[in-house]
Amino acid sequence: MSGRGGGRGGEYYRQKYGGGGGGGGGGGGRGGEYYRQKYGGGGRGGGGRGAGGGGGWQHDAPSGGGEDNNLAAFLQQIDGSQYPVYKQLSSRGPWTVALPGAAAAAAIAFDYIQGDPFAPPSRLRARVPMSFVRLPTLLYSSAARMTAACDFLTRRFADGIARRGADQAMEGSGWSGPKGGDVTVDRPGQEVLNRTSCFIDDSTVELRFSAALPARGRTILGRAASELLTRHVPAAVAEALTLDSAALASMQRHVEVVEDARAIRAWLSQSGFVSFVADGSILPRESGASDRPLDARVAVPFKSPESLAVEVQTPNSGVVRGMGIRAGVTVIVGGGFHGKSTLLAALERGVYEHIPGDGREFVVCVENAAKVRAEDGRNVSGVDISSYITNLPMNKDTSHFTSSDASGSTSQAAAIVESVEAGSRCLLMDEDTCATNFMIRDAAMAALISADREPITPFVARVRGLLENLGVSTVLVIGGCGDYFHRADTVVRMDEYQAYDVTAEARAIASRMPPPPDAASAHKPPRMRVLSGVLPSGFDDPKVSIRVTDRASIGDSVELELGGLSQLVSISQTRTIVDAIVYCHRDMLRGGKGKSLTQVLDDVEALWDRDGLDATSLHAKSGNRARPRRIELAGALNRLRSSSYV
Repeated sequence: MSGRGGGRGGEYYRQKYGGGGGGGGGGGGRGGEYYRQKYGGGGRGGGGRGAGGGGGWQHDAPSGGGEDNNLAAFLQQIDGSQYPVYKQLSSRGPWTVALPGAAAAAAIAFDYIQGDPFAPPSRLRARVPMSFVRLPTLLYSSAARMTAACDFLTRRFADGIARRGADQAMEGSGWSGPKGGDVTVDRPGQEVLNRTSCFIDDSTVELRFSAALPARGRTILGRAASELLTRHVPAAVAEALTLDSAALASMQRHVEVVEDARAIRAWLSQSGFVSFVADGSILPRESGASDRPLDARVAVPFKSPESLAVEVQTPNSGVVRGMGIRAGVTVIVGGGFHGKSTLLAALERGVYEHIPGDGREFVVCVENAAKVRAEDGRNVSGVDISSYITNLPMNKDTSHFTSSDASGSTSQAAAIVESVEAGSRCLLMDEDTCATNFMIRDAAMAALISADREPITPFVARVRGLLENLGVSTVLVIGGCGDYFHRADTVVRMDEYQAYDVTAEARAIASRMPPPPDAASAHKPPRMRVLSGVLPSGFDDPKVSIRVTDRASIGDSVELELGGLSQLVSISQTRTIVDAIVYCHRDMLRGGKGKSLTQVLDDVEALWDRDGLDATSLHAKSGNRARPRRIELAGALNRLRSSSYV
């Protein structure tokens, strides 16, 4: 598209404003009959005011909101007004907007109006009567089905917005250029999460989204807003909620896959297993930058070894066969690049349900499985790591270990104890991301460095104690040390992405080898820490910035680093975690002190179960929140440098 200095605006703006047409002294801004008539020349220039006068042109805001609750008329009337006039959209709403091609309307509510074009976008909801949607109640009749149904409709809505180019912002050069005009829907990834983007009840379907209300400088572009909010958004809403027989069949499949995965997860806990990998699963991903499945023409479908095969009855897919990993110590071995880490990565994500076609639909782990790794430099506060590390120089106490710059070994020890404290009963580890000196110590090193000079008790000595004393299973990827054969209940070899049960062979090898120099020993239960502080004083209403999934800023001084939480899959989960952190801080200010971390997690989860994610949200009725697991919420509180424990 010519104009606007070469920027892109999507098909939506190309149709709305036409091709470029140079304006004034600028870079050939948007043309279109509207701008040609209003400003003269060929539209507003990207770098100058154009032929028609410039960004300062305005007129007084109208006194009314249009006849008959007419949103289009109101937006066109305020065209050219100063940006704060948009605030009337909230006070005058909700607005009734016709759905194209249907004798029905949506109620559009503005829950927050941005103060200027550079502020976070406005938050909106579209509510449509169920008499229009005609959604069969069976599709949302349980918690699993409700989550899946909302996920499905959110994806359709996001697709409809994108097809119209309405997810593309207007782009202009400089402060006075056009801004905004884009709609954002909380588009899900490969996982199906409990989100705030869609709500369903027997009378209404509600879709939530945000919109950057368009402006030039601080002058309202009312006609552009009208085009966006009364034409393109209603069309996308209608398209998302108009469910023909094909769409209903797709939705039913979507719902049933989620329901079946949850049924498998329930079976795991009841039957003494920690994970399941269905035959035919596609575990490899498209690339390191994509979570989509590798092309089925290239990928090797998973097949369970006969000795590890189990069958699970599901509500919709019948009997599903695959590899069951029993509670205990499971070691995954194999040559480099043969699929060890790929299998473990699939198990990591198996704590969530996946969409049909992902390839991991029936790769399922117990819900509280936690990936553990070393994290040099992370914050640790008041954790008892004495099962692994004692006798530090200068008599540093490891039963209440605190550090703002933990080493690889101390950070991994802390991560194990914190995960168990948060409720995990299955740990996942990959030697590639573990501290070597924490995982093993061979006989030669033990001979050179005597036990009284080595503060670290390696994990190989505690892995059985974790299971036998605390009931915590471990699944490890190990490619360079056979000492774990002495501790393993099951050994799986990956060879060209095929799984083989080599437990008997590994035990035979172990019987011919000396055991690890550190004898297997008991594991202490985690100390139940009391959360004594969350955020610094004065942070009861902090400004929050979250741009990526693994990092957030709270206020001017608190940085939250979440890179070690590899099972955090959506930035929307990160937003909810930050909401919960602020909620916990405010709760403490209201007198909610003296709670253990476990009680804090229980209270937040109970609140979410009862009142939904809106109960902790920093922004009312936000459509971009997703529920995290308690494991990740605990992980965030533990990594928060301003938190403290007694």
